[in-house]
Amino acid sequence: MANPPPSTQPSKNALKKATKEAEKAKKAAEQAKLRDEELEVRQRQEAASDFSVAKYGELLSTDVDTYCCEWIQLSKVEEWENRLCVFRCSIDNARVQSTKLAFLVVSEWLESIQLVVMEDKENVSRHMVKYAGNIPSQSLCVVHGIVKRTAEKIKSASIQDFEVHVQKIYVDNKAHTPLPLQPADSERALPSETNKEDTNSPLVSLNTRLDHRALDLRAKVNHCIFVIKSGVDLLFQEFLLQGGSNVFCLNYFQRNCYLAQSPQLYKQMAIQGRFPRVMEVAPVYRAEKSFTSRHLTEFTGLDMEMEIEKDYHEVVDLLEMLMLFIFEHLYERYRKETELVGKVYQVQPFKLPTKVPRLSFEEGIKLLREAGESIGDFDDLTTPQEKKLGQIVLQKYNSDFYTLDQFPKALRPFYTKPSSTKPNEDYSNAFDMFMRGQEICSGAQRIHTYEALVQRMQELGMDFEQEGLKAYLDGFKYGCAPHGGGGLGLERIVQFYLGLPNIRLASLCPRDPTRVVP
Repeated sequence: MANPPPSTQPSKNALKKATKEAEKAKKAAEQAKLRDEELEVRQRQEAASDFSVAKYGELLSTDVDTYCCEWIQLSKVEEWENRLCVFRCSIDNARVQSTKLAFLVVSEWLESIQLVVMEDKENVSRHMVKYAGNIPSQSLCVVHGIVKRTAEKIKSASIQDFEVHVQKIYVDNKAHTPLPLQPADSERALPSETNKEDTNSPLVSLNTRLDHRALDLRAKVNHCIFVIKSGVDLLFQEFLLQGGSNVFCLNYFQRNCYLAQSPQLYKQMAIQGRFPRVMEVAPVYRAEKSFTSRHLTEFTGLDMEMEIEKDYHEVVDLLEMLMLFIFEHLYERYRKETELVGKVYQVQPFKLPTKVPRLSFEEGIKLLREAGESIGDFDDLTTPQEKKLGQIVLQKYNSDFYTLDQFPKALRPFYTKPSSTKPNEDYSNAFDMFMRGQEICSGAQRIHTYEALVQRMQELGMDFEQEGLKAYLDGFKYGCAPHGGGGLGLERIVQFYLGLPNIRLASLCPRDPTRVVP
């Protein structure tokens, strides 16, 4: 005989238990609602008695008094000792010591200072202390406060002898949390450059930093890098004012055009136009699949070209003087920034010569062979060989900067003039300049007669009648002065001057074969 199917109805005990649980949940909800209502009433009462309520909170565009104040820079805060000042800053960190006291460290550009938010009977309530101590990191604030000299140095801020006693603090723009990257993490060297035993250093990779570049750039070390980069650009112009297949192709009104990988041909056309000296600061594009720490597909080129009166070494002399001018004034004008970066990346200060060492390519090859390198007379130097030669020059001449002159003709572009000192050998009037053993400048005297240019192009199997070169060549038919020049990479100068481990740190939004955003 079959068993009857099991009952689907709940038992009496289950029903009784469910009823008790429902009553319990209802009672808990009623109690929670009552607590919330009591809290709301209490908060309204407290807010009504909060004498500081107008002195903190979200800043509105209607807050005319705050927007009309004259704001100071933190770098000049000592001038405001015992006076009321107003400034905008970002929150680095905040900590509540007690219900009556909170400390905040805030930043503006390269400076940081401690804020003291302390309960008193006139300006600061306990509500204001609590509010200030809970402002999210990286939020922008407007602060009103009295500048006070401290009895002891404040080690957590760059301004160590002063602090600001807050009277008003408004959040101008609150940061969302959590942050994908703490700017403080970017104040440290890249993981590959740090001591692996230092477990206190956050392991934030270069890719993570670049993916969140807006936050990464807030690190003071990055501010310093770009201040110095701007300085190199400025000094380059200040001093001078006293061709290949690796190109990006684009469709330009139904025909192919190419992003410039060098202004070389155009500089020479300016010389053809009787401009005795020309210079340019502009972006340069290279379609090279280079994944090294010193290559970018887009960088800033610093280029110059000049007429030659007697000898192409006039160009070399000028560029060496230019680089010495940049190095000397960088440290003079940007010492604080240079030293801050040096502390992070722990590199030796850039060593400057009184006279730039200038070696011929032959001499460089000889020095490398003496150091155990196997290299042919006309071989191009590999990166390790460049670095080794840089170390040899540093030891021999006590200089991180030098020139390698008279390069083999086969290693230079078609427009490079053959050697005037060794006319029967395969050298050229071409040179490179190096910083810390790595190339930052390439230059040469150019062939300046039409016939010689055509002959050289034919030797290399080039079509001298191809579109794009014809206009360049035609200019030499009508008489062109002897001339030469060079091109420098701005980001490389910054990288090697500061000893940065990767050129991407010297580019605001670096571009390489795999990175096109941000």
